[in-house]
Amino acid sequence: MARRPLGPGGVEVTELSFGAAGMGNLYAPITDEAAAAALDHAWQAGIRYFDTAPHYGLGLSERRLGEALRGRDRSSYVISTKVGRLLEPADEISGDDLADGGFAVPRTHRRIWDFSADGIRRSLESSLTRLGTDRVDVVFLHDPDHHEEEAFREGYPALEKLRSEGVVGAIGAGMNQAEMLTRFVRDTDVDAVLCAGRYTLLDHQALTGLLPAASERGASIVIGGVFNSGLLADPRPGARFDYVEAPPEVLARARALRTLAERHGTTLRAAALAFPFGHPAVASVLVGVRAPGQVTDAAAQFAARVPDDFWREARAEGLLPAEVPVPWARARGSAGSAGSGASPGEEERP
Repeated sequence: MARRPLGPGGVEVTELSFGAAGMGNLYAPITDEAAAAALDHAWQAGIRYFDTAPHYGLGLSERRLGEALRGRDRSSYVISTKVGRLLEPADEISGDDLADGGFAVPRTHRRIWDFSADGIRRSLESSLTRLGTDRVDVVFLHDPDHHEEEAFREGYPALEKLRSEGVVGAIGAGMNQAEMLTRFVRDTDVDAVLCAGRYTLLDHQALTGLLPAASERGASIVIGGVFNSGLLADPRPGARFDYVEAPPEVLARARALRTLAERHGTTLRAAALAFPFGHPAVASVLVGVRAPGQVTDAAAQFAARVPDDFWREARAEGLLPAEVPVPWARARGSAGSAGSGASPGEEERP
């Protein structure tokens, strides 16, 4: 599978990446064996970038990911984790984490927001222990929405110091919004940011400021949430869009896109996975998976060709604005061949 640079620091990631929240029992439990099998299928599909966080299952995702990767050539894959939430042992174990965090695990720990320099280092040290490795390649500040000033004043400089010391290869922030990520790209020297849900077939918020800023500054974007909570995977009545039931007009648009995709011999899932690569700042698309079948499907849909006529008609029918760049058909596995929104046959930006 093709790889792309994650900013200027030398870290390279596969275009399709493995989101390991499911390995932390997101919404429902899975077994250790199922988690390991999902990663094995991802490895067989050529995926070599794996994203996790302490938040995911109160550390369970990191532990399972580390165990599943153990014994593989450490130089052949990339791990990113996140900082900003410390895990402190709970005074007593009562119930599970579903209501608080969305993970089906015993409430053995409590999350403490901490973007201080000391908190960043403590969080990373704990993550290394859970992962069973001596290094991670990428560290993101995780969801600093309500801790903006501390994140910029203390958290980011701490990450910059870790990078200068060679402890990590690339740094950035991961959020479900584009505005603050744009500030990170413009006002700091981040290598990359992880933007979830804000650059999809249905949501183009990141195109206003974040993506142009990244291109200007030489930063990379990892796109998460390309299915917008499931609507773009299966646009059925009652499907979720950004964690709530999709409004009727959004559901109708998703269903129209699905009909158009099927008319052109492809799928809505394939189009959703391909779409972000219309912009040259995008380095990877992160897909959350929890079962081998999901990995197999994601890899197959990612490799599928989405015809140019799909993108032309999506624009002509008003399903995509004319100014949104699209990925004209390309052979998967050719790094740097994503289109910039120019017409087929015109020069494409690397």
